[in-house]
Amino acid sequence: MATQKADDFQPHPVKEQLPGVDFCMTSSPPWPEAIILGFQHFLVMLGTTVFIPMLLVPIMGGGDVEKAEVIDTVLFVAGINTLLQTWFGTRLPVVMGASYAFIIPALSIAYSRRFSVFIDPHQRFRETMAAIQGALIIASFFQMILGFLGFVRIFGRYLSPLSSVPLVTLTGLGFFVLGFPLLANCIEVGLPAILVLLLLSQYASTMKLKMPVFERFAVLFSVAIVWVYAEILTAGGAYNHKSPRTQTSCRTDRSGLVRAAPWVRVPYPFQWGRPYFNAGDTFAIMAAAFVAIIESIGVFIAASRYGSATPPPPSVLSRGIGWQGISTLLNGIFGSLTGSTASVENAGLLGLTRVGSRRVIQISAGFMFFFSILGKFGAILASIPLPIVAALYCVLYAYVASAGLGLLQFCNLNSFRSKFIIGFSLFMGLSVPQYFHDYLLTSGHGPLHTHQIWFNNIVQVIFSSAATVAIIVALFCDLTMGCGHSSTRRDSGRHWWGKFRKFDTDTRSEEFYSLPYNLNRHFPSV
Repeated sequence: MATQKADDFQPHPVKEQLPGVDFCMTSSPPWPEAIILGFQHFLVMLGTTVFIPMLLVPIMGGGDVEKAEVIDTVLFVAGINTLLQTWFGTRLPVVMGASYAFIIPALSIAYSRRFSVFIDPHQRFRETMAAIQGALIIASFFQMILGFLGFVRIFGRYLSPLSSVPLVTLTGLGFFVLGFPLLANCIEVGLPAILVLLLLSQYASTMKLKMPVFERFAVLFSVAIVWVYAEILTAGGAYNHKSPRTQTSCRTDRSGLVRAAPWVRVPYPFQWGRPYFNAGDTFAIMAAAFVAIIESIGVFIAASRYGSATPPPPSVLSRGIGWQGISTLLNGIFGSLTGSTASVENAGLLGLTRVGSRRVIQISAGFMFFFSILGKFGAILASIPLPIVAALYCVLYAYVASAGLGLLQFCNLNSFRSKFIIGFSLFMGLSVPQYFHDYLLTSGHGPLHTHQIWFNNIVQVIFSSAATVAIIVALFCDLTMGCGHSSTRRDSGRHWWGKFRKFDTDTRSEEFYSLPYNLNRHFPSV
């Protein structure tokens, strides 16, 4: 009987940088491959870009033309924001796209009685858009203040690997409602999509090829194959006698975007008129901006792992949130309905492809500009059935969640304190938002139902975010439980991240996060 080696029973070593990544954030694949990967990132971010305007614009009074214009605007501004974040923000390989956190206050504004006086739906759309734009512009300064004045840096210095586990994990798992529930709206399209994606990315990737084609481009292959299959079902009349809901989810010709989209159109500031400002709207949007900050920090940490970089120093997180505030300002100026946040699904794609290159993300921004200006071409891609997109989410959100679970390697899992904080924060992060969602669906309003609608919206927005609830619980417990015990610091993993609390303590921080063009001399990170 063969004897076991002694190191067979040793725990896996702790890795400050994730091994196995083919291209880290400072390296890049060959240009042809980088361009295809950039297009793949663009394709992934289209889901959120299309879903939010398709939900909000009809409620605001807009039609297919307004939907197409808003989608083009969201794409155009996302391209600008992505370049700003990768050049001057955190410099992490993240796509800055639309945020789901702003849906609740945007719906509240759209349903406001003050817009019911407008009979013409187009005028009502413009007036509602003006109110949302004004609130976004003011809320952006809230993000800029928290970022550029260093408040996020203070928050980041209190973060430990232990409290970051529920934050990053629920940044991915918190969007579970956009996974299989959305996929199941058209199971005959969504289920093949997820099966093809799993087959190509996890099983076909074991084939020994010169380049891991299936693993790296699994999303492109999966979308192309299932989209053609959905086109065949649509053309064959499979949904001609189905319910309107099934037709909307399954058919490839129901969005109306291709017909309504212009051939060429450049989005421009205040294209729907001058914004106006309402205090109640602004406070509700500010709550959404706060949630977007929390979720972006979770994505930043996940992207640093999949980019094989060291943990981002608190000053880099603060710098990134400051530039996120500028992104939200641009959202308000151009009129893209929601504020900006780091895309969760694109961070998951970094893990799926094992390519964490910053240049690939910047190339994807070029595709955002191209398809936002040439509206017909962008509308064709935007007509991909949502169940196909949901199938992608099932895998990509899971990668972000696993990035959070990977931080457990820095913690002492034999500590009952660690077990409680992780378990309790994860449970509350899932349970509390579920209660708020269920209450809203059954009652038509949140648990807090005062005469101040803006205050109700603030509470509803914050406690509907799984990542926000989880980090509030985890950080409070981590800072207050056993704070006088000598082992607490090591149990939480703070000794592993101690060297990254300041920018210049570890030389790798400068390699990954220093600003281009020697701008660190004028804007030093501390």
